[in-house]
Amino acid sequence: MTRKALSAALLLLIAAAILVSCAGSGQRDPVETAAGKPLSISVFAQQDSTFDLKTNDFSRLLEEKFNFSFDWQTVPYIGAKQKRQISLASGNYPDAYILTSYIDQFSQADVLRYGKQGVFYPLNDLIDRFAPNIKAAFARDPWLKELSTAPNGAIYGLPAFSDCFHCSYPYKLWIHTKWLDRLGLSMPRTTEELRDVLYAFKTRDPNGNGIADEVPLSGSVEDFGVRVLPYLMNGFVYDDDQTYLTVKDGKVRLSPATPEWKEGLAYVKSLYDEGLIDAGAFTQDVEAYRRLGENEEAQILGAGTAMHPAIFVDTGPDNERGSDYNPVPPLKGPHASYAVYYRSGITPGAKFVITDKASPEARETLIRIADYLYTPIGQANAEVGMEGVDWRLPLPGEVALGPDSKAEFARIPVKEGEPSRNSGWAGMGHFYMPKEYRDSWTQDMDIYSPNGYERRLYEASELYQGHESPELYPSWAIWLDPDVVDELGMLQANVRNEVDQSAMQFITGQKDLNEDWTAYVLRLNELGADRYLEIMQQAYDEWSRSNAGSAVR
Repeated sequence: MTRKALSAALLLLIAAAILVSCAGSGQRDPVETAAGKPLSISVFAQQDSTFDLKTNDFSRLLEEKFNFSFDWQTVPYIGAKQKRQISLASGNYPDAYILTSYIDQFSQADVLRYGKQGVFYPLNDLIDRFAPNIKAAFARDPWLKELSTAPNGAIYGLPAFSDCFHCSYPYKLWIHTKWLDRLGLSMPRTTEELRDVLYAFKTRDPNGNGIADEVPLSGSVEDFGVRVLPYLMNGFVYDDDQTYLTVKDGKVRLSPATPEWKEGLAYVKSLYDEGLIDAGAFTQDVEAYRRLGENEEAQILGAGTAMHPAIFVDTGPDNERGSDYNPVPPLKGPHASYAVYYRSGITPGAKFVITDKASPEARETLIRIADYLYTPIGQANAEVGMEGVDWRLPLPGEVALGPDSKAEFARIPVKEGEPSRNSGWAGMGHFYMPKEYRDSWTQDMDIYSPNGYERRLYEASELYQGHESPELYPSWAIWLDPDVVDELGMLQANVRNEVDQSAMQFITGQKDLNEDWTAYVLRLNELGADRYLEIMQQAYDEWSRSNAGSAVR
C-alpha cells in the first residue's frame, strides 16, 4: 500500500471511530440560545417539604434528556394561589408555569384572559411540530382536545388529566356490613330501607357492648365526598354539591329551589329527629370524623359518607376496622336514584403554560418535555418516581387494576420511617393518565389489603356507574367569559352559603320547612340566584351551540 493510500485509510478509520463514539455516548451538545449561551428555562412551581425540585431525580432526568437547565422559582403549597397571582402581576414572570392542579392551577377564565393578552403563548403550532404524543392523545380522546381548546381555537395551556374512575363518583356511602350480618339485615337499596337499617344500628346494640353508644350515620363538612346531604338528596333531586345546577330541555335550574329539594330535606330531617344522623355530620371537620371512626373504647360508627373509607377509618397494614365498611349503592328515593358525578380526569383550566417570556428554543424544549410526559414511561417517572426507586416492572402473577389490562408497572412501597426519595414530581407530574395507563398498574386481588385499595374503590364505583343524572350541567366543559367570572364567583358563593346554612337549619329544626320555605327561596333570589342562573344559562347556550354533537357531550 502506498503512503498516500495508507494515510487515506487512517483518516477513514479515525472518522469512523469518531462517529461510533458520538453515537454510543447518547449525549447531544447542549442547546444554545441565539446569544450562544447554554439554555436555561425559568419555571414557576409549587413544592412541599417532601421533595426539592432543584435536586430531584426527575428534574435531572429531564435536564439530561433535553439538554438544558431548570431555573426554578418555587413556592410552598400554603398561599400558592396568591403567590402565583403576584408572580404574573409583577410582570417579571418566568418562561413557564408547571403547577399542581389539586393545590392551585390557572382557571379557564385565567387561561382565556392571559391568552388573549398575549401573556400565554398558544401551543397549537408547537404541538403540531414537536409533540406527537400530545397529538395522538388528542386524536384518541377528542373531548380532551376540546376541553383544552379555548373558544377562539387556541390552546393556551394543558390541563391535568387523570382518568380516575373512582374519583368520578365522589359521594359514596360505606356501611358496617358485619353489623348488617350480625343483625340479620340486608344491604339497603332505598331511602326507607336505609332508615330501617340505621334505626336497627341505633337500638339493637350491634357492637355488643351493652351500651347505646352507636352512631348510625355520620360525615363531615369538608368539600369533597364527605358531606351527608348530597348522598341522601340524590334519591329526590340531583345535588352535585358544587354548582347546584341541572339542565332539562335546555333550561338551567337551581335544584335547592325545587319542591323535590324541600321533600329531600324533610326526609333527612326525619332521620335527624330520630337520632339516626350524627349532629356532628353538619359541623365537624374530617379529623373529628376520623376520631369517630377510630373511637378507642368501642367501634361505634355504623355508616359514613366518603369518597373512600380511609377518610374516616384506618385501612392501612394491620388495621382492625378498615375492612368492615363496604359501599352502599345509590339509594332509590321517591323521584330518583342518582350518583354525584364529575367528568373524570380533567380539572378545567391549565397546569402547564408557556409565557411570552420564553425564547423559541425554550418553547420547543418545554413542549417536548410535556410531550414526554404524555408517554406511559414519562408519566410514571414524573408522577411516581424513577424506575428501581419508586416503581418496577411487574413480577409473574401480578395483576393489573383493569380487568382487561396488561400489568406494566408496580409500585415499590415506601417503608415506615424512610426519608423522602425525592425521585418524582408527585402531583405536579400529573399530565396525562388515561384509563389505560392507570389500569396498567398492578393491584392485589385482595381488596382489603393496602395494595388492593384502588381495586376496592374501582369495584365500589361500578355500583355507582350508570346512575348519572340525565340533567347534568357540564360545568367542566364550559368556558366562562372572564368579564363575568368575578361576579359569578361572588354570586355562587352567596347562593351556596345560603343553601348550605339553610339546609342545616331546616334539618336541625332552627327553621321550619313549612313556615320558612318561601322566605328561603326569596332570600336566594335576593342574593342573586336569578342572575347566577342567567349567567350559567347564557354560558350553557353558547357551549351547546358550538359543541352540538361533540365528544364532550
